[in-house]
Amino acid sequence: MNLGFAVFGCFLGTIIGALPGIGPVNGVAILIPLAFALRLDPTTVLILMSCIYYGCTYGGRISSIMLNIPGDASSIMATLDGHPMAKAGKASEALAISAVASFIGSTVATIGLTLFAPMLASVAIHFGPSDYFALYVLAFAMIGGVGGASPWKMLLAGFLGLMLATVGLDPGTGLARYTLGSFNLYDGFDPIVAIVGLFAISEILVYLETAHHATGTLVPMGRAVPKFREMLPGMGAAFRGSFIGFLSGILPGAGASQGAFMAYVAERRYSNKEGTFGKGDPRGLAAPEAGDNAAAGGALIPMLTLGIPGSGTTAVMLALLISLNIQPGPLLFERQPDMVWGLIASLYIANVVLLVMNIPLVGLFTRMLSMPQWILMPFIIMVSFLGVYSISHSTFDLMVMIGFGVIGYVFRKLDISLIPLVLGLLLGADMENNLRRALSISNGDFWFLVQSPIAATIYAVTAAVLATSFILAFRTARRRRANALAQLDD
Repeated sequence: MNLGFAVFGCFLGTIIGALPGIGPVNGVAILIPLAFALRLDPTTVLILMSCIYYGCTYGGRISSIMLNIPGDASSIMATLDGHPMAKAGKASEALAISAVASFIGSTVATIGLTLFAPMLASVAIHFGPSDYFALYVLAFAMIGGVGGASPWKMLLAGFLGLMLATVGLDPGTGLARYTLGSFNLYDGFDPIVAIVGLFAISEILVYLETAHHATGTLVPMGRAVPKFREMLPGMGAAFRGSFIGFLSGILPGAGASQGAFMAYVAERRYSNKEGTFGKGDPRGLAAPEAGDNAAAGGALIPMLTLGIPGSGTTAVMLALLISLNIQPGPLLFERQPDMVWGLIASLYIANVVLLVMNIPLVGLFTRMLSMPQWILMPFIIMVSFLGVYSISHSTFDLMVMIGFGVIGYVFRKLDISLIPLVLGLLLGADMENNLRRALSISNGDFWFLVQSPIAATIYAVTAAVLATSFILAFRTARRRRANALAQLDD
């Protein structure tokens, strides 16, 4: 059954990833209620969602290459050389190179997950409550530092998430906090309900406002299955991009977008001696695609071993684990080894399934791009409402979902990332509990939080990350002002 759900997840994830604007974060968030409605075993649910995650990262390249419209943020780099190749009549070659590079990146990441996750878990076992609190602070700093937006906005979203995480019964005294007299809020906000609202419902609201749809024109597909020798260009770039993307994915908050960008920039500096990058160079397509998928796999390491998501999608998967009463962290490998190693084994299988599936079925996935969004959006609404209602059979949760959808819509209009808000909701309870434990051990002495060498090192890294993010944001703002003044002078 697990193998069947792995194949189904790969197929479904590729379709979701190929549709512009959905992306792996939204795709996994939308389908989590479906997994609960099916009442699957926790291991099966995790395998299904991980394969959907991997499938989405594969599928995002299809619309990037064929339409020049990225399926999600991490697929932007694939448009630079992938679409020029497609316009030059090499669409099948571009899609094949992308599939093979994605396979290499995912395989490198899964091998890294197999080797390094247990090592990191064995080290993290020695973390105390003050060390974990420092680690959570670092997670918020990393999200704000590499999110690509204003660090003030990112930190504001994180603090709002932490505030919402305090709703419910106080873990120390048992008194109700911020419940407004509603018994429905005594358990706080269900992370799954909040995430479906933030991503799925806000996506519907944005669509209703803009009625946007893919306006690109599909380029001719050409030969359905390319020759093997046409897949070879760029394989060296794929291996180089895989290692860069994997290292990027391990960093909490960096995610696949950062991995794809770093892999492309590094490969361009290394290989662009003829000036062909951006004009349809296979290496410019292979490197970011491998980096994208390697970062996606690498992001699972901090999620499984430390309980800190490495990307937006793993933040959603962290909410799934918590909802299944599974606590990610260093003891997960010791207490539930069957689940962890079953997941890792399914990722190896998913890589092979995706490679075998993507090359012969790319014509089918490409035709999915022509699906009108007026058909897709009602389906998303149906899955969201039925899935959330099936979890708790509560109409109050449906209203909470709509409320978070409005919050997500406002955040999108203000160009504020939803990921820090999700992170605050997910980590808020554990962050508070570790703070309480640390202060209980030290009899209320706040200096205890920085006395541990591990905690002090983490705080030093946090300060460096925050300083770097604010300096970069200041330089970007100053450059924009200078450009605006130059345009006024002209």
